[in-house]
Amino acid sequence: MTRDRLFSYVKKEYGVEPDFPFDRDFESAVLRHKDTRKWFALVMYVKADRLGHDSEDSDNLIDVVTMKCDPMMIDMLIQQEGYHRAYHMNKTQWLTVELESSVSDEEIKNLINLSYRLTDKAGSKGRGGN
Repeated sequence: MTRDRLFSYVKKEYGVEPDFPFDRDFESAVLRHKDTRKWFALVMYVKADRLGHDSEDSDNLIDVVTMKCDPMMIDMLIQQEGYHRAYHMNKTQWLTVELESSVSDEEIKNLINLSYRLTDKAGSKGRGGN
């Protein structure tokens, strides 16, 4: 899945546009709930070696999306190609997925939907929130 297709899906499904809140970083985007502004996904470029890829080119960047996920699912998913413990977030409750990898568009959509529910103000009650 490309980031453009991801952004289109989130806009169609939830009416959410990407937010670019980081100074001097016009590529990293946050996807937030409209009412609470709480994040449910972060889309960014990460150096390949930080995701465990062997890369002679240290500047090789991979487009990723980081989403909140069930910790037991994370433990299973990271055994597969394209999935990683969260980069730049809580590694217990957040999952990073490589965009444009072997992970299907449908799986990424399902994980986005799960993250949206897990970070929803009603969905987070009694679970300690983020």
